[in-house]
Amino acid sequence: MDIPVSVWIATIVGLVVLMALDFVLVSRKPHDVGFREAAAWSVFYIAVAIAFGVALIVWESPAIGSQFFTAYIVEKSLSVDNLFVFLIILTQFRTPSNLHQRVLLVGVILALLLRTILIAIGAVALSYFTFTFVIFGGFLIWTGVQLFRHRNDDPDPSDDNALVRLIRRRVPYTDDYHGTRLTLRIDGKRVMTPLLLVMVAIGSTDLLFALDSIPATFGVTQEAFLVFSANAFALLGLRALFFLLRGLLDKLVYLSAGLAIILIFIGIKLVLEFASTLNDSIPHISVAASLGFIITVLVVVAVDSWIKVRRDPLAKAHAGTVTEPHESEDLT
Repeated sequence: MDIPVSVWIATIVGLVVLMALDFVLVSRKPHDVGFREAAAWSVFYIAVAIAFGVALIVWESPAIGSQFFTAYIVEKSLSVDNLFVFLIILTQFRTPSNLHQRVLLVGVILALLLRTILIAIGAVALSYFTFTFVIFGGFLIWTGVQLFRHRNDDPDPSDDNALVRLIRRRVPYTDDYHGTRLTLRIDGKRVMTPLLLVMVAIGSTDLLFALDSIPATFGVTQEAFLVFSANAFALLGLRALFFLLRGLLDKLVYLSAGLAIILIFIGIKLVLEFASTLNDSIPHISVAASLGFIITVLVVVAVDSWIKVRRDPLAKAHAGTVTEPHESEDLT
């Protein structure tokens, strides 16, 4: 694809407008997000992504549109597993429930900025070094195997990750939340609140997830514009998806196994992509085949998880034991 600068600018401006709309209409006044509100915003963001994909089909070609939709589905499905860890981080920081959406929105903005840098690096590496396909592919296969092996383990993200630990050493902080304030003065000294720390924790944790998801997206398409837009649209809908699935996360008992299979499949696809450049007889997995496989795996995961939970109501996914904190104090 030869993407004009004007298209890049229009896409970025559109994403900024969506984020501003989200902040003004949803997150300006902190409140508990109900199921209906979360469902409405989830449908909205999915509809925007579909409209973008249809526009790509009309403007460019059905093949490009298929690549975008496949990359978007990959990012969306991987982001569901991220929500387990986000829920744990919010619990560890004892974040009041009416501040969750503000934390997630700012975390998404930080994640999008950091992922853009990784996407640029990945695109340059793929364009200059075709062996990068093998590196990405091997990493995804290894990650998928590890995820499958530890699919029943409880994730243990520490609120003392390296970045949070560094900030705590350098900047004075208080353990008490003060509404939506990120910093305040105590005894004449500027200190940060836990709200700022949890935002940093969410954003930096998502960056770690990007080390898996971005190579996986490059396994679907090598077009930097499609990788960026698929990541952006998946991230924009992440906040609403969190509140929509918050009560259902512990019922997706086979999610990690399904995502492991998807990562291994994309890893194999990347290795074959490189091998096919050396030998024409080596098979190439098409985008249509990838899309069909990924959708099939996700459907099987959803159906099997539903059957498992119906037969064994005590069955829980790996984050099922985490309870969400609630705060009765009005912090608005």
